[in-house]
Amino acid sequence: MAKALLEMRNITKEFPGVKALNNVTLSVEEGEIHALCGENGAGKSTLMNVLSGIYGYGSYSGDIIYDGKLCKFQTIKDSESLGIVIIHQELALVPLLTIAENMFLGNERGSKFKVDWAETFDKADSLLAEVGLKESSHTLIKDIGVGKQQLVEIAKALGKKVRLLILDEPTASLNENESKHLLDLLLEFKKQGMTSIIISHKLNEISYVADKITVIRDGAVIKTLDKSKDDFSENTIIAAMVGRDITDRFPKRASKVGDVCFEVKNWCVDHPVFDGIKVCDNVNFNLRKGEVLGISGLMGAGRTELAMSIFGHSYGANISGQIFLNGKEIELPNVKSAISHKIAYVTEDRKGNGLILSQTITQNTVSARPEKVSKHGIYNFDECRRVAQDSSKEMRTKCATVDEAVGNLSGGNMQKVLLGKWLFADPDILILDEPTRGIDVGAKYEIYCIINRMVAEGKSVILISSEMPEVLGMSDRIYVMNEGRMIAEMNAKDASQEKIMSCIISSENK
Repeated sequence: MAKALLEMRNITKEFPGVKALNNVTLSVEEGEIHALCGENGAGKSTLMNVLSGIYGYGSYSGDIIYDGKLCKFQTIKDSESLGIVIIHQELALVPLLTIAENMFLGNERGSKFKVDWAETFDKADSLLAEVGLKESSHTLIKDIGVGKQQLVEIAKALGKKVRLLILDEPTASLNENESKHLLDLLLEFKKQGMTSIIISHKLNEISYVADKITVIRDGAVIKTLDKSKDDFSENTIIAAMVGRDITDRFPKRASKVGDVCFEVKNWCVDHPVFDGIKVCDNVNFNLRKGEVLGISGLMGAGRTELAMSIFGHSYGANISGQIFLNGKEIELPNVKSAISHKIAYVTEDRKGNGLILSQTITQNTVSARPEKVSKHGIYNFDECRRVAQDSSKEMRTKCATVDEAVGNLSGGNMQKVLLGKWLFADPDILILDEPTRGIDVGAKYEIYCIINRMVAEGKSVILISSEMPEVLGMSDRIYVMNEGRMIAEMNAKDASQEKIMSCIISSENK
């Protein structure tokens, strides 16, 4: 029988008005990959924050036994000194520093008074090679993509002599190839004796990589599944997560698509920093009333840049082209004009651009259309709270009160607040950019139901997603985008993952 490297016994953690963890016990064997699954707000990240010392000893009850010894971590430095390293969903990298500087920030090579830069860059290069990242350690973080940044974080962990690696939604922002590389890397580390805990909502990836799965619901452990003897099917995991079977991932709807209501012609957008780089190259597409229009493509295809540039020129330089709303050409030079034309955009970057984390759920919910709850610039605070409460109820947002700061919520519940904010703006056209990234199956289903309700009312939705099953399952019609161009259009009923990828590969070979 393998030795237990980690035991967390009877962990209970409370926040004001919320018991986030209720008597949780978790055992992780040395050399295994152990997955944590559960709905948003179930307590997965909270449990890992307890383990890593982010929530220090004394702020919770229960015991942490690591390598046979009782641990009382007060800070993240304490856990790292024993080889426990956590990589959060929101990467902790400094964009304007080099890869090497980021990798050894707080863990500098050299003496107490002088950094040995030669050793820093040499060691960084060797660690990058270990994770399969072919980048110079002199490269700035801002100049590499999210997938490569995730590998930098792992290389950074290796530099801390990691024994237990914790990854919180490591593939949430990665494409399929990047995700596969990262998961294969974990399997390779496992062969070398490393232990990993992975939090993920991508059940196919968990089934591929994990030896055991612990399902947490409402702050308590529901069950632990062992790949060697238990059913590891997605349906089994989902039923444990949400407390019920979900027979269909995508709710059915009767499609009632009408005439073209929104059209973009000859849309061109340059990169805002690098001259001569086109992020949107003569893009043409249209959207019909009551339609869910999917836009598929790999990361870097230009989908987000297209959406943001349309939404009040929020991104890009030298923007040109035409936009037609209900057959009439309109100008959308800023976000306010887009909102006034009843167009809304739910950003993929909920923390950076979508929400103000220090403000309350109420303040965020009414922020897109403050005039609806104010008069002569004076807010009706009772009305604001009522709106936020109604929105939270409709979205099933898990929160103690709508006066709670948004930054205290889990990622999925933040996403629900963001969606509620733009639904309050009462748009006729809603652009959703990766609306279910990093959220659980149950919450995804609720968002899909909201999309279906909108289009049933005659509104229209543009759905941008890197998850092809989501695009195929929710869309009436699909555009495929690659390298800043629209390369294909197809009815969803005629589409498949293979057909979409074939279009992308064909366009790259031209």
